[in-house]
Amino acid sequence: MEGGGDEKRARQHQQPGKRPMCGAGRGVGRRVTVAVALVLAAAALGSARGELRRLRDQAPPGSRPHSVTITEFGAVGDGKTLNTVPFQNAVFYVRSFADKGGAQLYVPKGRWLTGSFNLTSHLTLYLEKGAVIIGAKVHNVTIETSPDAPLTDGIVPDSCSNVCIEDSTISVSHDAISLKSGWDKYGISFGRPTSDIHISRVNLLSSSGAALSFGSEMSGGISDIHVNHLRIHDSYKGISFKTSPGRGGYIEEVAISDVQMEDVHVGIEFTGNCSSHPDDSFDPSELPVINQITMKNLVGTNISVAGVLSGIDGAPFTAICLSNLNFSMAADSASSWSCSKVSGYSEMVFPEPCTELRDPSSSSSICFSLASYSAIAIA
Repeated sequence: MEGGGDEKRARQHQQPGKRPMCGAGRGVGRRVTVAVALVLAAAALGSARGELRRLRDQAPPGSRPHSVTITEFGAVGDGKTLNTVPFQNAVFYVRSFADKGGAQLYVPKGRWLTGSFNLTSHLTLYLEKGAVIIGAKVHNVTIETSPDAPLTDGIVPDSCSNVCIEDSTISVSHDAISLKSGWDKYGISFGRPTSDIHISRVNLLSSSGAALSFGSEMSGGISDIHVNHLRIHDSYKGISFKTSPGRGGYIEEVAISDVQMEDVHVGIEFTGNCSSHPDDSFDPSELPVINQITMKNLVGTNISVAGVLSGIDGAPFTAICLSNLNFSMAADSASSWSCSKVSGYSEMVFPEPCTELRDPSSSSSICFSLASYSAIAIA
């Protein structure tokens, strides 16, 4: 009763147009709201940390000792948000781990739209299953490293599709452009091929590797590759296809045209003997398929070895096609071609290729894109 009387008197003394003071109530409300917000923030942080731990647990063999995820830098994988700045900031951050064993940059499942960004040494860019980096094209890029820097690659499209590389200059010690799609059982299980790649008007130098290489990590498959108007100079190898028993997968439907080589030790290489593996659990019965590789309109000067083509027992490389190729050999060249466990077709090739590429029973009909090209040239 006493409390009710006080409440009544308070209402009687309230001035018209004025509301009761509620400061104490608002203070309690604020404290409750802040407490709830902190709980939610802690839960979100715990969830984010849990997601990062989950991603790190899925790391492939040979993982770096440090790791970050692209979402820590504000990236959004909705296929619409432009994430160029987050990728640039992430790469800048992981550079601080270069002398500490390097770092991995995780990209979770999603579609990550970005413009160009520079990679750095001692960085592993790891895409979770279902993660796709979307970029319109790699255009007007210059990549240069010291010629004696160990195992530095230029651009490496790995398990990618719809990639365009144009009007760029790449000078590195290892492979300048290297197309890959996963390594042994990891690439086979991931199952994402590299396909629909277009490379044009590119200047390449590789002091100890190949200017343009395919594999040797190609277990998810590489196909539908179109390359034209390359200049390759001062390189150990010009064009190289690499694989091994245990890889599985395939490299097929590749067309390379209008290539100028200068001062290259080995012009063309096919090898089935890249025997490195991520671990001992690979299956040697998983044999790769190398088929329908066409190279046309290649000119070379000061080439030491025109080509070394070596397939695999039980899995020979087939439909290797050469057309309108002219290599001027170096003065100290000991041999021009060496072939084993391969077959294919050749026309207008100098020096004359090995017999495996001059089978009288074969024709341009076995070759990827060559038949239509020859018809246009004759017309």
